[in-house]
Amino acid sequence: MQSSLSTQIIGLAGLCQAVSLLQSLARHNKLEPELYETTLASIANLNPESPLAVYGNDITRLRDGLQIIVTQLGDGTKRDVEFTRYLVGVLALERKLNKNRGNMTELGKQLGQLERQLQHFAVTDETIVGRLADIYSDCISSLGSRIQVYGQPDVLKQTAVQQKVRALLLAAVRAAVLWRQAGGSRLHFIFQRRKLVAAAKHMLAQTTP
Repeated sequence: MQSSLSTQIIGLAGLCQAVSLLQSLARHNKLEPELYETTLASIANLNPESPLAVYGNDITRLRDGLQIIVTQLGDGTKRDVEFTRYLVGVLALERKLNKNRGNMTELGKQLGQLERQLQHFAVTDETIVGRLADIYSDCISSLGSRIQVYGQPDVLKQTAVQQKVRALLLAAVRAAVLWRQAGGSRLHFIFQRRKLVAAAKHMLAQTTP
């Protein structure tokens, strides 16, 4: 994939949405259904016809993520430190995954098997969510860099919530792959922050009716 600012923004917005959903789940045990479905569906889209096809070929499905980019990377003072910690953690995990050929091969194999299951179940069905959680554990948690999830203990101890957390982290890593493939790197957050924010604002304007 050629380096592209617009594709970087799509990947980063997808990553931000996955992390935002994770926070909402861990803090309040709540998920916005449409965003949740879009985010999980991105995992199984292994050969998209375009970067935006990863998210249903609809930029409005990334509206929340685009807004988060503006808030988190902009010049305002509303940055969420916990959110930044998740973002850094996911990007670090993706780098480790990219360097581990064995885990990458296994991930591709398991996601290929998942495609067959999706012919019979919705992506948000507990059967699929459980499978996504297992894939995360098998292929990414095994890399050794666990992400500490913060929230309500009585929520996080629930098995169903734990599975959703892992599924959302897998979706976040998938978005991070798209970000990296388009040329995104940690240095962009330092030296191209304003450019990223401007591009996100431009895309955000396209989501306004």
